[in-house]
Amino acid sequence: MAVEESGSPPDTITTTGDDLFSFQDSPRRRRCTGGCDRPVSVCLCDTIPKEPILTGTQVLILQHPHEQRHKLATVPVLVKCLRNCTILVGRRLCYGHSPLLDSLHDAAVENPDHQFRSIYLFPGTNSSTAVEIGQFLSTPTASHISNYMLIAFDGTWKHAKEMVDASLPFLSKFAVPICLDYDEKEDGGTMFDSDLILRKEPFSGCKSTLEAIARILHYLEPNGAEIEDKLVQILRVMVGFQSCNLRPTKPRPKLLRKCKREKNDVNTS
Repeated sequence: MAVEESGSPPDTITTTGDDLFSFQDSPRRRRCTGGCDRPVSVCLCDTIPKEPILTGTQVLILQHPHEQRHKLATVPVLVKCLRNCTILVGRRLCYGHSPLLDSLHDAAVENPDHQFRSIYLFPGTNSSTAVEIGQFLSTPTASHISNYMLIAFDGTWKHAKEMVDASLPFLSKFAVPICLDYDEKEDGGTMFDSDLILRKEPFSGCKSTLEAIARILHYLEPNGAEIEDKLVQILRVMVGFQSCNLRPTKPRPKLLRKCKREKNDVNTS
């Protein structure tokens, strides 16, 4: 469970894409004024849709406070791309943080046998087993539902897991856990393995928030393939910018000594 420090801000704060970008401003870095509000050197104005994409799916993202200042965060870009996308900044979801979620919670409590139209994206936890999205939508009841409410968690793997666990007492009343294919036994990739990876993945199948939502919208929207392509292309450009700005790293002294010892052992054996 997430631990709240005394005197910390409220659990969640509703914010917009413009608010998210403001945390990353620097007086020494000239920012683009054409719409993406990113540094000019990594401007995405030519890639981001001129008008936000309209979806029947309502998207709500709980973003961990630490992610607001992360230079590689994809949520500020995603909220520029999707019209029906709401960001809550905090460590958990609970009653009173979102009127929309509150209404879904109340409806589910009043009609417990009613089919949920809310889903949250995250691999299974100790408390909850997630269903792969394709398998979930193939069930007779789910296939007849449209205009889903999609909830996602934006943070490191450790933070996201804490956020889900802390939100379950509220979330489990009205939402079903779904996931994309993943394998915790296989190491995750890096930017050198794929043009869609911005940060080292903890295990195979992990994705940035932008890519994960793009993949889910492929299943949920009538024109999902087109939406997915647009969002994935934006991510591909972001990764391209990042790879161009990578600084070569020097091998660590201890690692060099270890490699040298292993080489000598091979030669003397």
